Amino acid sequence: MTPPAYTSTQLADRALLRRAVEAAIWGMPIVSFDAMRQAFFSSGANYGDILYLSQPADWKLQITTPNASSLYVYFNYNIKDGPVVLEFPAAVGAGLFGSILDAWQAPITDVGPQGKDRGKGAKYLLTHPDHKENVPAGYTRVRSATFNGYAAFRAIPKTRSDTDTAKALELVKQLRLYPLSQAANPPQQRHIDIAGELFDGIARFNDTFYDSLARMVNEEPVQMRDMVAMGQLRPLGIERGKEFKPDEATRTLLKSAIEEAHAGFMDASTTFHPYWPNANWGMSIVTGPKTGFTYQTETFLDIDERGAMYFLACAPPKKLGAATFYLGAATDATDARLDGGNSYRLVVPPRVPAKQFWAVTVYDLETAGFIRESPRVEINSYQEPQKNPDGSVYVYFGPVAPAGKESNWIYTAPGKPWLTFFRFYGPEKAVFDKTWRLADLEQTAAGQAELAA
Repeated sequence: MTPPAYTSTQLADRALLRRAVEAAIWGMPIVSFDAMRQAFFSSGANYGDILYLSQPADWKLQITTPNASSLYVYFNYNIKDGPVVLEFPAAVGAGLFGSILDAWQAPITDVGPQGKDRGKGAKYLLTHPDHKENVPAGYTRVRSATFNGYAAFRAIPKTRSDTDTAKALELVKQLRLYPLSQAANPPQQRHIDIAGELFDGIARFNDTFYDSLARMVNEEPVQMRDMVAMGQLRPLGIERGKEFKPDEATRTLLKSAIEEAHAGFMDASTTFHPYWPNANWGMSIVTGPKTGFTYQTETFLDIDERGAMYFLACAPPKKLGAATFYLGAATDATDARLDGGNSYRLVVPPRVPAKQFWAVTVYDLETAGFIRESPRVEINSYQEPQKNPDGSVYVYFGPVAPAGKESNWIYTAPGKPWLTFFRFYGPEKAVFDKTWRLADLEQTAAGQAELAA
């Protein structure tokens, strides 16, 4: 068969389109990071400030696949001008744990009871790649490969009582963040409560994706693993030390490229490796946990799984499964994709193997964030949902709640695909030896009559 004939201009455009799609896959982690950083600044915060939620999140926390049961803590840091100190308190009276990550969202270390300090607290010293000075006594060095980075922690009260919640928030208020140069006289710490405020940290899948990518390329050192990628970015006009100024024709091409990449990310996010035989619940990541979420193996950098991972999620732990364990699903028991216009039921068997609590949460597949304007994004064991006589729990999903089941219902948006995660906090042996199992979601007629009306 004779191949189709293309003009030199058409060939150049096709080549540029491929470069732009690959650039989006390669750059997804750092563009997602930048989206969260811009939301941090839009919240009125600066480097050195600490954001937190004094109550569990609602849909206004727009980051990729958060939960709505923890009290989140978040901050951005920049160590280009020198090391930064993080004073992390001992976990007394509540849980406080999470990870410190670089700008590529590679976790540098886990902190808290399952992390480097083992719950005893520590003074962490964040240093950049070229920092060669000795670490002062009393500090634990955390070496970042980038100048920018962030941390995400979860404060977990023992119960949802006011007393236990106050203990968890007291731990949050003990966090301190300041330059090492000011260690002798640290500035007053700002803890900013953003509960109920919009934190819009989801990457935009339009041509501005590449503006963000160009910004981060200019801010961060080039790592050896990325030398080939840096050469492939140049035809797009993205080059370290140069302003990104695409013309209108290039902008049009970039819009097509990011639409293609976005479709690929969504498809990857509905492909889970079954955790139990013949189950739709599973994990979408393979290389990540094996590499501490750097995605660097002995022979290659897995940019495909890395791109899909950081479209779907953020702030992975360096060691998966120590404090939390997640399973996802995007299809029902018939293998059909979950549809926001349909109604479903999940049976959660009794004796969920989670020391702290369990949660099932719904996300918009197009953004991997909470469904905007959702009246309820999650059901968790803290909420004490209705139980059946055998101790099992029915969780309902759909655009309207089944009559009398409102306390066990999570909203889905008509016309939109969605996915869900089931989380175990303090996972126990039965999760890992697979003696406890979730059934797949089943479509039901519940809610259809109300929707039709």
